[in-house]
Amino acid sequence: MARFSDIVGQDQIREHLENAVSTKKISHAYILNGEKSSGKGFIAKVFAMALQCERGETEPCQECRSCKQALSGNQPDIIFVSHEKPNTISVEDIRGQVNNDMGIKPYSSPYKIYIVNEAEKMTAQAQNAILKTLEEPPAYGVILLLTSNLNALLPTILSRCVVMNMKPVPDEIMRRYLMDKLQIPDYKAEVCVAFARGNVGRAKALASSEDFDQVKSEALSLLKYIQDMELYEIVTAIKKITEYKLEISDYLDIMAIWYRDVLLFKATNDVNHLIFREEITALRKCAHQSSYEGIEEIIRALDKAKKRLDANVNFDLTMELLLLAVKENS
Repeated sequence: MARFSDIVGQDQIREHLENAVSTKKISHAYILNGEKSSGKGFIAKVFAMALQCERGETEPCQECRSCKQALSGNQPDIIFVSHEKPNTISVEDIRGQVNNDMGIKPYSSPYKIYIVNEAEKMTAQAQNAILKTLEEPPAYGVILLLTSNLNALLPTILSRCVVMNMKPVPDEIMRRYLMDKLQIPDYKAEVCVAFARGNVGRAKALASSEDFDQVKSEALSLLKYIQDMELYEIVTAIKKITEYKLEISDYLDIMAIWYRDVLLFKATNDVNHLIFREEITALRKCAHQSSYEGIEEIIRALDKAKKRLDANVNFDLTMELLLLAVKENS
């Protein structure tokens, strides 16, 4: 199913698009800006389905020929722009799939809708090519640019699009969604919510990840016993992480949540607001052993490690420096 009512926590965007569909006041170009996995693709899909739905109501009906085609990814007038190079959308990609195609009228629908995911990967030439189409689109043409970096797009493109910014989803809405819609037990929902930091896609991926519980227990095991471990044992433990499908930043986030719990417990002695409260014995021990300055130093070191990895600094070196900081300050 893909309905406006299934969009979680993005009320402003949902209302704007529902209003556009119901009043038939459709812009030729929209930008959905938000971090990876925040739900941009789902919103674009629902909007495209609603515009093409044969019943012509605000919500896509899910049952007409167009909706069924869209749900299976085969609606000929909803075009997902692809690119062969993983980090680049080239001018050829845009010309071939958007500019040259838009001149052909829709096959069976009121609109031709082009969805460009990771639009920040468009080269300057590709952006200039799409700009030409944005300047003089046919009446039936709609372009949806999905991006996680608005600054990578030319100001001239921004000025011709309706820009909608995804907002972090409040924890309570996310928790309710995971527990009611996905039937996630409360203790796991707590961890996923803390972990996802307002990103629905991330929370869903974690909730359904077979590896997540395993990675969590290994990360916590490392943190609980790091004081008694030799450096080579720590390095071996880190190497094991890369076997899992979760990204290394997820592993670092588990560590960060653990130390936030330690800090919170040290300050309040209250178990109720802890994410890993089932680990209270180990948390209490860690809080007792560590100073406030030491815990804050570890949280800073985790942040630094994430930035280093984003900047492609050597993985082994980054992790070694991080774990030495953890060992020193625990």
